[in-house]
Amino acid sequence: MGASMSMLKGANVPVPARSVRVELGWRSGAGVPDVDASALLLVSGKVRSDADFVFYNQPAHASGAVRHEGKGRPGGPDGLVTDVLVVDLERVEPAVERIVLAASADGADFGRVPGLYVRVTDAAGGAELARYDSTDATVETAFLLGELYRRQGAWKFRAVGQGYSSGLEGLATDFGITVDEPQRPAAQARPAAVTPAPAATAAAVAPVPPAAPAPAQPVRLTKVTLTKESPTVSLAKQGGTSGAMRVNLNWQMRKQFTGWAAKLGRAVAQHADLDLDLCALYELTDGRKGVVQALGNAFGSLHQAPYIHLDGDDRTGASASGENLTINLDHKDKLRRVLVFVTIYEGARSFADLHATVTLQPQHGAAVDFSLDDCTVPSTVCALALLTRENGDLVVRREARYLVPQRGVSPQRTVDQAYGWGMNWTPGRK
Repeated sequence: MGASMSMLKGANVPVPARSVRVELGWRSGAGVPDVDASALLLVSGKVRSDADFVFYNQPAHASGAVRHEGKGRPGGPDGLVTDVLVVDLERVEPAVERIVLAASADGADFGRVPGLYVRVTDAAGGAELARYDSTDATVETAFLLGELYRRQGAWKFRAVGQGYSSGLEGLATDFGITVDEPQRPAAQARPAAVTPAPAATAAAVAPVPPAAPAPAQPVRLTKVTLTKESPTVSLAKQGGTSGAMRVNLNWQMRKQFTGWAAKLGRAVAQHADLDLDLCALYELTDGRKGVVQALGNAFGSLHQAPYIHLDGDDRTGASASGENLTINLDHKDKLRRVLVFVTIYEGARSFADLHATVTLQPQHGAAVDFSLDDCTVPSTVCALALLTRENGDLVVRREARYLVPQRGVSPQRTVDQAYGWGMNWTPGRK
């Protein structure tokens, strides 16, 4: 990334951009917890409703001004991990005075998170506009790292560095969010006395409108991680019963080859040449079957059968958001089963030496994520997750199953045979 000057706590700089990318970063390693980025849109120091909170379970603001892009997994010798928010400053509603940029640690404190920083870049050109490195964390489990705020009609960024000992729940409730989890005593829900609070910003010139009505249900902060020991989850029990559910595959190449790939010395190509394809086999309750994939431009449809749509084709793997497909849960009663899988289109001979994470993000309800196990076989196709209809609910099962196609058999046909889909396949291209 190159060296850059870190701001002092409390310092501010102009933000001369129409849209910015806010990158939260840290170094992974043994015992380092996962970290999540979030943003709160504030009017007179508080949210107008729970809809003004943008985070992993509520990834986009209704105005379109703020969205959570998601994580980039470890890459390079420093094990850098990033979580990204994008803020379109021109679309921020006039009443919003501040956008607080926060971080929360999953199950541990920030004293165990090395290299924590927040970095603001111009979304159009990539130029760095601001950077703040947090170096004094101890027992905090959430941090208000910085904020974007209006001053005399222009946007500025302030480095804050205010810690919370009560996690994302404490930070969120402090700004007026209603959290659907057992509340801690009020004394614990206040900022930890580790750093001074930021100076107040100037009041907005425009009159503040009445508060927006609160959503019917409080915000859920829980995440679900599927493992070999606990591989399934009911979407209904996590609140994911309607709306769009995004399925994201994010990957990074390892720098060092291991296992059989190292022995062959030719199994994995350079990251820029790697092309993975996210796909889905589906079977509808009326018996129709098919596939959603980039191959043959079979991108599907969200509002008519199969109610699954492939958002695009990341041909390089360089995209921070990886590959995504969307499932319309408003029509879940028409889905009998969906198998999400990934194939290597070109650039590698196996999934060996890839870091990959799968995240299912319902529009309403908790995110479901899991990592893929290390690949130890010459596999070009991996079954990721199986969604099946059970008693009117969709149940997600972690598969993480690497398959090895027989000679002359396509990856798609290999998945079909392994899961008994029974389709006829013809060659295709993209």
